[in-house]
Amino acid sequence: MKEKVTLKIQGTEIREFEMYLYERENAEATIRKYITDLKCFFSFLGGDQEVDKPRLLSYKEWLLEHYAVNSVNSMLAALNQFLIFCGYCELKIRRVKTQKNLFLQEEKELTRKEYKRLVQTARAEGKAQLALCIETIAVTGIRVSELKYFTVEQVKKGRIEVHNKGKYRRIFLTGSIRKKLLIYAAARKIRSGCIFVTKNGKPKDRSNLWSEMKALKEKAGVSGEKIFPHNLRHLFARVYYQTTKDLTGLADVLGHSSLNVTRIYTSNTGELYQRQLDRMTVLQI
Repeated sequence: MKEKVTLKIQGTEIREFEMYLYERENAEATIRKYITDLKCFFSFLGGDQEVDKPRLLSYKEWLLEHYAVNSVNSMLAALNQFLIFCGYCELKIRRVKTQKNLFLQEEKELTRKEYKRLVQTARAEGKAQLALCIETIAVTGIRVSELKYFTVEQVKKGRIEVHNKGKYRRIFLTGSIRKKLLIYAAARKIRSGCIFVTKNGKPKDRSNLWSEMKALKEKAGVSGEKIFPHNLRHLFARVYYQTTKDLTGLADVLGHSSLNVTRIYTSNTGELYQRQLDRMTVLQI
């Protein structure tokens, strides 16, 4: 009979795990996410100091009762990394299997018209920085965390050198967006350094950009479900692929190491595929 494997919680694990993630050079956003998810697990444990497989499976069931499947899998990924760190690989929990959706959900697809309305509304509201942030992400396909690399010095060169997730890549700017960025910086007397900063001088991040974008939804007439910064990156990917049909090139632009990830970004709604099928009359009798 197999000996029962039990992890004993000492109370210092979260801090030690955080340091471990930093030493592994995980992205700051990833570290924050893992620590937040791990705190959720510790909260579930309550005062328990011993963790075995049945307890972990109970946690998985609890997550499924309170979160969507994708969120559950994300939280289990964080927990599994923690278990590996503690040297208890045998306690790892399996992800919840899901059927891949080939089509983008229509209620979450940001259209070109909706994107333009967001930019125009931000401008009309006197929010020049927000309008330019939205446009910059949409025309370059960058991650929000990469806005900090948009410095006056790099924009002048017409290309942005990005070091993210342990990788290096170069982002090229169109003449139009380069000009807008330099005009914006000059108008605000930003002569060097990061162009997109908060009132406190810190680089814009996902949370403050998301809240500013959400405030536009009513006047722009765009559903709140569609308004989140990463959706602009998806919009860029779809337009790029529809224009070039170059999946490999798109993967390079987005900084993906896997084409399978890039394919997800280029997904369209089922409505588009329905129209394409309707045009396939060659097999009709």
